[in-house]
Amino acid sequence: MKEITLSTKATLYQENELPAEYQQLVQEAKHQTNHSYSPYSHFQVGAAALLEDGTIVKGSNQENAAYPSGLCAERTTLFYANSTYPHLAVKAIAIACYTDGAFTPQPGSPCGACRQVMIEFEHLHKQKMAVILYGAEHSVVFESAADLLPMCFFAESLHGGSELI
Repeated sequence: MKEITLSTKATLYQENELPAEYQQLVQEAKHQTNHSYSPYSHFQVGAAALLEDGTIVKGSNQENAAYPSGLCAERTTLFYANSTYPHLAVKAIAIACYTDGAFTPQPGSPCGACRQVMIEFEHLHKQKMAVILYGAEHSVVFESAADLLPMCFFAESLHGGSELI
């Protein structure tokens, strides 16, 4: 038996401490919560992605009475980015959550499916994607989506996996 340790590095920022391009991305993500269709959960999520050419694409969560038919803001945004700008890498994605009349005090965290999609985009474009999770009290920034999903699943995993250590 061999024990390994997996660790993640993140940076906490007050809103005015974020780099300017991240501040703009957070503002776009916060605005996108207004476009959420969430009549069941009342949990509005907005996302904004910065592409490598400076373009910002946005999305929000979209629910459906048949719950599995909805889609998270992160995937809505990334799928739109790839369908519209397939050759551009995503440099960063910001996510904001709004419920009960206010933005959540602590940052919301992407679900596992969204984390997997973010990893796939990093792998596809061979470039890290910063992940900015906005909370009214502070934001958390990860340098790479891979920091949110250690031991992630890649196409190579379908053929016997890749070396972990």
